[in-house]
Amino acid sequence: MLCDNAPMATVRTFNTEGPVVAADHYHIPPLERIDLDAVLGMIRDKKYFVLHAPRQTGKTSALLELRDLLNGGAHGDFRCVYANVEAGQAMRENVVEGMRTVLSQFALRASLTLGDDTLERICRAAMNSAGPGGALSVTLSRWAAADRTPLVLLIDEIDALVGDTLLSVLRQLRSGYDQRPDAFPHSIILCGVRDVRDYRIHSSAENRLVLGGSAFNIKAKSLRLGDFSEQEVRALLGQHTAATGQVFTEEAVRLILTRTAGQPWLVNALCREACFEDEVGRDRARPITADAIVAAQERLILRRDTHIDDLAHKLREERVRRVVEPILIGADEQAWSTEDVAYVRDLGLVAQDAAGTPRIANPIYAEVVPRHLNYAVQAGLPQQVAWYVDADEGLDVEGLLAAFQEFFREHSEHWVQRFEQYHEAGPQLLLQAHLQRVVNGGGRIEREYALGRGRTDLLIVWPQGGRERRYVVECKVLRKGLERTIAEGVEQTRGYMDRCGAEAGHLIVFDRTPDRPWADKIFRRAPAGAGVPVTVWGM
Repeated sequence: MLCDNAPMATVRTFNTEGPVVAADHYHIPPLERIDLDAVLGMIRDKKYFVLHAPRQTGKTSALLELRDLLNGGAHGDFRCVYANVEAGQAMRENVVEGMRTVLSQFALRASLTLGDDTLERICRAAMNSAGPGGALSVTLSRWAAADRTPLVLLIDEIDALVGDTLLSVLRQLRSGYDQRPDAFPHSIILCGVRDVRDYRIHSSAENRLVLGGSAFNIKAKSLRLGDFSEQEVRALLGQHTAATGQVFTEEAVRLILTRTAGQPWLVNALCREACFEDEVGRDRARPITADAIVAAQERLILRRDTHIDDLAHKLREERVRRVVEPILIGADEQAWSTEDVAYVRDLGLVAQDAAGTPRIANPIYAEVVPRHLNYAVQAGLPQQVAWYVDADEGLDVEGLLAAFQEFFREHSEHWVQRFEQYHEAGPQLLLQAHLQRVVNGGGRIEREYALGRGRTDLLIVWPQGGRERRYVVECKVLRKGLERTIAEGVEQTRGYMDRCGAEAGHLIVFDRTPDRPWADKIFRRAPAGAGVPVTVWGM
């Protein structure tokens, strides 16, 4: 029996909140995830550079460990301070209060990290003498000159600052660059979600848009922190097994790899949900199975944790829509700019294949995007699960699609408008809302879509009698003539069915031709000819 004062053993877990703490979290050593030799080389060479990556990827953990490494003396005699300036975001374009907030963060961190309590006095004097437009530059000059030990600054969440506040910070960092290292920081790393070149800063004072690359044209290089590799995911899971004895089946590991594509927060969140939040998963004698990972994914999506909610919120932005909507419908044409793609990629929402073609970054995000866009519509649809489940607990997919066809004919014009700016993808999103409301009652839907594919592939997975039944629903927009579209679509549907092991397939052809009567658009063609059965639905 433990006495009341006995220390509790530390139980490590998967980290989903904030920087890594080695004693508390399974983790991949943060500095192993960056090119440390390159980073140290640029610091020694007095470079100012950028480290960027999507949120909750591990940037802050890497910066904090780098700070401790530089202050440890093993890689040179530096004094290094990390500061998070996100608090300045609340000041918006109030440059006076924004600059006070930024300087206060430097002073606080200098005191905590280096025991340097002089910086607060320097900051106060600089604000009084130089005002917000020069206080940062004066502060850094005096701070660097006060000690011959080279000063290295790691500035986190720099792109959280807004408008003229951000512009002032960048320009003041640039203005002192020529004074380094004797009277300005030896090296500075700016860290945020986006590369500084992609900042589009609206200056109210100048009444114009200023690009970050022009405000901070002293950047030597931009480094991007990537996702976990397969080796890193397996190492992370292996730490849990070593600590608890609980194993992940190979099917579960493969599912984690494919569903997350190595996105660090998603990997940790899935594993935490399966191993620590689920009652069955807390039994260390039970292995973590693929079914446990699927169930964990569904709970994460439905719960809409901050990471997922923040990502979904970005879908409202027009430059995000310009990239995401064509992907959702597999369009061959798009109206985005390279800056749009870079922005959405920096958010982590999309990735690019070897040819540079954008796609949704991973299957979990591919599930989150349509379910977020059609959530309100799905909640307002009338159909119930019981209407489409037979006495043997099988799913009546034919009946479900026939009901949607009737609903689409009568109400599509009104309901598609509910998708706000995503009108082009409205029919596909409405179908997915219709299916989701029913399938959520017992099964799941998996989605595949990508630019230039000309289609959206849906896989309905429905458990029945101890096995999974699989049905493919493929959506195409009529663009090349009806018969050609059907012939191409049936072949594509059969190919997807073969990959998924589906027992039946359905091809839906949406005809968006203006003024064409519904009598010409609505039809159902039963499976015909040789090959696996594919039913064609016109809408």
